[in-house]
Amino acid sequence: MSSNRSFLRGLALTALAASVLTLAACKGQQAAPQQGGPAEVTVVTLKPQAVTVTRELPGRTSAFQIAEVRPQVNGIVKQRLFEEGALVKAGQPLYQLDDAVYRAENNNAKATLAKAKAALYSAQLNARRTSELARIDAVSKQDDETATATWRQAEADVAAGQAQVESTGVNLAFARIVSPITGRIGKSAVTPGALVTANQAEPMARVQQMDPIFIDVTQSSGELLDLRKRIAAGSLKEAGGTPVKILLEDGSTYAHDGKLQFADVSVDPTTGSFALRVIVPNPEGVLLPGMYVRAVLDKGSNPRGLLVPQAGISRDPKGGATAMVVGKDGKAELREVQVGRTVGDQWLVEGGLAAGDKVIVEGLQTIQPGTPVHASEAGAAAAAAAGGHAAAAAH
Repeated sequence: MSSNRSFLRGLALTALAASVLTLAACKGQQAAPQQGGPAEVTVVTLKPQAVTVTRELPGRTSAFQIAEVRPQVNGIVKQRLFEEGALVKAGQPLYQLDDAVYRAENNNAKATLAKAKAALYSAQLNARRTSELARIDAVSKQDDETATATWRQAEADVAAGQAQVESTGVNLAFARIVSPITGRIGKSAVTPGALVTANQAEPMARVQQMDPIFIDVTQSSGELLDLRKRIAAGSLKEAGGTPVKILLEDGSTYAHDGKLQFADVSVDPTTGSFALRVIVPNPEGVLLPGMYVRAVLDKGSNPRGLLVPQAGISRDPKGGATAMVVGKDGKAELREVQVGRTVGDQWLVEGGLAAGDKVIVEGLQTIQPGTPVHASEAGAAAAAAAGGHAAAAAH
């Protein structure tokens, strides 16, 4: 019995000693980082710089001019004189109507005019002879006045004949329908043999001028008010006359910059937004009416903006933005910050950070608030390495 008790007592002492050694080892491991010195981190020192504030707005393209081709006289379509989808010039013939009736009316008016001119010539000669005879009392004064009146009536008949010729000539010209503007013409709504009527509701074709082309975008009134407040407060300077970049539906940048033409003076009550119109050159015809694009507009410039790499900004569980900076005591410090829009791969800081702050962008996984850190500026190592390689190459 006594031997068993001694054996159990020995086992208990052995287990106690092992637990003491394990605890000591754990304490030693926890103390190891403190013995290893400050944690190595990479920082970016914030410097004020001019930052252009842009806004990307969705929009649709629309033609610069649209002309709906309609007949101005009745007739049967005799011939179509264009290719659908082709570029047509202003004044280029598009359709030829059957003009036999209008041509006959014009010829009849010309004949009537010729007859009136002949009557005018006869009345003019008669009036002159009568006037000479009246001077020697060979004819009565009444005959002289009648001859003069006949002459004036013949002149009026000539004027009426000329007007009739012009009127019938206009109708004859309207039988040949021409393009009112230069642009791309769409498909024809009529074919040869179709009957068309003057001023009909359905257009025969549609011509659209697409160089330049409009881009209609919308912006919320809330954004406009916020922008005006910042400009009034002096944090932004208003941008004027700056080009507008256009992004195509596939994300590529359009080759030509646009220009803001006007902003609407009223807000749509159903959407709370107002319209903006951008005019863009389109010499290659890449943009077609109805295409979806995005317009990047410069809204203003911040002469002392602060930009932080996105790697230096984290989000807490509530969605707030935070950053780790190197404090004056050389320890990591957690800051709540306010960031606005992104500029490339950086955030535009609106609050919580100031010029000269050192924001930690690398090594965040190994530190906590209050951890001593040894900071090196981002890009300094790469510059040093490049200098070393240059020196080695020189030797």
